[in-house]
Amino acid sequence: MKKILLLAALLAGAAAAGTAGPPPIFGPEYEGKTQADPLDRMYITPQRIVWMYDGGGKLIQDADVLLRPGNGQADMAKTPKCRMYSSANEKASIILDFGKELHGGLQMVMGGSSNRAPSLVRIRFGESVGEVNSKTFNLDWKMGFSTDDHAKRDITMEIPRSGSIEIGNTGFRFVRIDLLENDHYITVKEVRAILRYRDIPYRGSFRSNDERLNQIWLTGAYTVHLNMQEYLWDGIKRDRCVWLGDMHPEVSTISHVFGANPVVPQSLDLACEQFPLPGWMNGMSAYSLWYLVIQYDWYMHHGDLAFLQKHRDYIVKLIDQIVSKIDEDGSEQLSPRRFLDWPSSPNQQGVEAGYRGLMVWALRDAATLCGYLNEPQAAAQANTGIERLLRKTVGHNDLKQAAALMAIGGVMEPKQACDEVVSVGGPARFSTFYGYYMLQAQALAGEYDTALDIIRRYWGGMLDMGATTFWEDFDLDWTENASRLDEMPVPGKKDIHGDFGAYCYPSYRHSFCHGWSSGPTAWLSQHVLGVEIVEPGCKAVRIRPHLGDLEWAEGTYPTPYGEIKIRHTKNADGTVKSEIDAPKGVKVIR
Repeated sequence: MKKILLLAALLAGAAAAGTAGPPPIFGPEYEGKTQADPLDRMYITPQRIVWMYDGGGKLIQDADVLLRPGNGQADMAKTPKCRMYSSANEKASIILDFGKELHGGLQMVMGGSSNRAPSLVRIRFGESVGEVNSKTFNLDWKMGFSTDDHAKRDITMEIPRSGSIEIGNTGFRFVRIDLLENDHYITVKEVRAILRYRDIPYRGSFRSNDERLNQIWLTGAYTVHLNMQEYLWDGIKRDRCVWLGDMHPEVSTISHVFGANPVVPQSLDLACEQFPLPGWMNGMSAYSLWYLVIQYDWYMHHGDLAFLQKHRDYIVKLIDQIVSKIDEDGSEQLSPRRFLDWPSSPNQQGVEAGYRGLMVWALRDAATLCGYLNEPQAAAQANTGIERLLRKTVGHNDLKQAAALMAIGGVMEPKQACDEVVSVGGPARFSTFYGYYMLQAQALAGEYDTALDIIRRYWGGMLDMGATTFWEDFDLDWTENASRLDEMPVPGKKDIHGDFGAYCYPSYRHSFCHGWSSGPTAWLSQHVLGVEIVEPGCKAVRIRPHLGDLEWAEGTYPTPYGEIKIRHTKNADGTVKSEIDAPKGVKVIR
């Protein structure tokens, strides 16, 4: 009895202190069996009615009520409500736009119906207007219909006559509601989206005289923010999983926008549990290479030596596993499956070249990490692997992904990589995932104006089509004679969502919120604001701005010691005046 009272007192004290914990009635038998939700919730009122079928005004009355802020409380008072009707031949239907891509579900607050039984409705969630009007098909990806095998987006269900109900857990911006019963009506007080997200500050920021770049930076940050769920996902509609390769641009964005966040170490821990050695991360050797690059980047940004040491054995053994598969002549047999990103897949020779560039990059970062871990033998082994790989050269085969990785890995001169392939045709043959590394190669080559132009055109091209988050894949050619994602499909025009996509993401299966597409957010902070980490944990940073064609740029950069405040202004003679305010503990090198 004393133990129960003590536990209750502790729980009550925790609640009083504002920390998470179950109510006191949950005794010792629940110890270790409860888990706090790391996410918060916010209710969002629709921004507009995209379309409705109202039978000439007969089937829907007072639809504008749904655009008014609510309180989530059902009532029996004469508060304004929307009424939706059906007859034997016609049924009411409405599409609501919540204005931004969201992760979560829907709350419906009811106000009565034509009978006391629950009412049958169909609820469809969509990342585009086209998707919210589509039907699901889960047997064959190539059929061109939206699938709900990762998260249900097409739900037929009963809703209560009064009271409220919550529906769904997916990525969406639009919701369509259809009545399914004949000769029936429902009365709706509110329909609100439920945003499920981490309530964390945007410690990093970026602003310039170019509002398009400002919006791109913020859109990339928000894209990753939505994917910071219980773990770090690459997509909120699909895939809702931890993919190590996909994580690298996301981790870069998190470090530049949010600073240290537990979602990253927790996801890395989970990945090591799910894919113990000698297996590869996610079953792909390239993703184990990305694991090493992520560990390096995370340690340089945040200096968490305890976390790095926690992964010591995995890192050291992974190095041994990789190098053991590299022959003296530079040939290697890491894995028969070679994957960089989906658009590069048909170019197998180019993929091979990029894969080897990634190996050199990953082993170089691993060797540096082993220095911090006081593992000189493992560091030497990583360097041996690099020496072997450099004995054999494989050409990029005109693949931008390959040339970018070769430039970053030091296998190819960045200027040569950009002149031969990366910068050729501007944003043509860019990809949302590897576009980040193409931009990095251009920065290494000093092509900042070219990179800024591509960011504006390629990632800005998604904004022009109505995007509020960046997509799994994109090609500028898709935009020719295409309707925006926030418009009803137009006869004679392409549907930017339903008519494109390939591989595992054809048509509406295509994710319109994919964290690997956020690269420009990190890139603008790294290269325009010009912040380069010199010592782990941001103890020393070098700041060298590259404004390109910008007149000014300013922002903040999160470090473990606080935010660095930065403003760069271009003078009439082309020189740049920099104002930098760094927190105590951060040494700034100019």
